[in-house]
Amino acid sequence: MPRTQLQRMMFALMTVIVTVHAYVFYSLYVVNGSTLMSVSGADSVLGAVKAMGGVYMLGRNMPIWAVVIIEFVLAYTLEVTIGSPMSFKLACKVFEPGKTHPVLFETAIICATVGIMCPSMSFLAAILYYPYYAGFNVFTLLANWIKLVCFNFPFAFFSQLFFIQPLIRTLFRFAMSRTGARTVSEKSNVSA
Repeated sequence: MPRTQLQRMMFALMTVIVTVHAYVFYSLYVVNGSTLMSVSGADSVLGAVKAMGGVYMLGRNMPIWAVVIIEFVLAYTLEVTIGSPMSFKLACKVFEPGKTHPVLFETAIICATVGIMCPSMSFLAAILYYPYYAGFNVFTLLANWIKLVCFNFPFAFFSQLFFIQPLIRTLFRFAMSRTGARTVSEKSNVSA
């Protein structure tokens, strides 16, 4: 798995690319889909988003691509600066990396990452999607945050543990083996 800082940043990039798209889809279709369709009178979620002029974020309607970019920047920054380093430290407090089976240790890191990132990103989402048109109230913000954590945590846990992380780890191993094979062949060509 990632050993250098560049590899860790690439791994985080790959993870966030998949995760942000999954969460935007989950939030729009699963959590808010029926509400969006009933408010706009559309017969599909995408039709509802188009009828409303975009997704409500930061007090205005924004196109889905803008929502994805904003969430991507926030998630990547949070993952690289807080999520990844803290999850590794938390896993190391419970297990010794050299003495623990790699699958168990990776599972501990995934669980710790979800435990850190889900409440953090849900808080940012509570700020981003807050109904500013109704005025600001800190209790409404906290209630929205708790609601988002309750919606997002089961999805985050199961999707990261059983789908996203196995996919990203497989892709990362493939990319690193291709890079390693290319480096070895380039060195052998130079020495020959």
